[in-house]
Amino acid sequence: MKNTTSLSEFYAQIKSDNPHIATDQLGHFNVFEIEKVHKRMADSPEMPYNKRTYFKISLIKGSNKLEYADKTLAIEKYGLLFATPKIPYNYNPTSDEQSGFFCVFTHDFLGGEKMDTLPVFRQEAIPVFEITKEDYTRLSAIFKKMQAELISEYEYRYDLLRNYVLELVHNGQKLMPKRPKVGTFTASKRIVNLFIELLERQFPIDNPQQRLHLRKAEDYASRLAIHTNHLNKTLKEETSFNTKQFINLRIAQEAKTLLLETDWPIATIAECLAFEETSHFSNFFKKQIGESPMKFRSALIV
Repeated sequence: MKNTTSLSEFYAQIKSDNPHIATDQLGHFNVFEIEKVHKRMADSPEMPYNKRTYFKISLIKGSNKLEYADKTLAIEKYGLLFATPKIPYNYNPTSDEQSGFFCVFTHDFLGGEKMDTLPVFRQEAIPVFEITKEDYTRLSAIFKKMQAELISEYEYRYDLLRNYVLELVHNGQKLMPKRPKVGTFTASKRIVNLFIELLERQFPIDNPQQRLHLRKAEDYASRLAIHTNHLNKTLKEETSFNTKQFINLRIAQEAKTLLLETDWPIATIAECLAFEETSHFSNFFKKQIGESPMKFRSALIV
């Protein structure tokens, strides 16, 4: 089981014979029609669950099931999906009729700093949206403009393509739940947000040498310059989870992801997640998930 899917692997997977139609010095971009790709992959329509090295925006017409991070979501008729290299997902069509569009692009295409500030691509986002038929028609027009621009001779077509991508991004962000204004945050909510930010900064685990440095409630309380009891009380009141439960849930989620998408030894995953002994990790995982890491992984391979 591979850790990542590169662009070359992606093109081989969808059986595309035109992988470099839109590559410039600032990154790679391409756009596809889902119906054509779906037909080429008719013998194996299910997309593998892994972490990709590129971003993807999909406009979907058809019934689909999406496993995004630790959530399972369904699209009945029309959907808009934003995928990032940070979070793996599994896209499984559940109806024969599949159409729409998707575009793929690298981190550099829009500029790395810009990408990291867009809410729809943040680690905590679950950007899968059901949309109306009218929305689908309107967004389809953007993808058709992309297709036309790819084969044009316009000198600044890459700038125009970036604008189209950003237009899709902003349409997606309009569909996201509204965030409360800064002025409405209480001191407790600020503590919760800062805690979650510290927690999420440690993920995803991208290589076997990476280690968690903040592992205990005391570690986070120290960084936040508050007492551990105060952090526990605040989290419990605001989220119904105490600090240890919060940390354990996030570590368990990452453990599942690593078991799903990498072929790293279980001992290596245990080290990455700051467990002193593999047996400690196995006991933790079984308590959180209900089965051992080895059994969890072997069930997916069969």
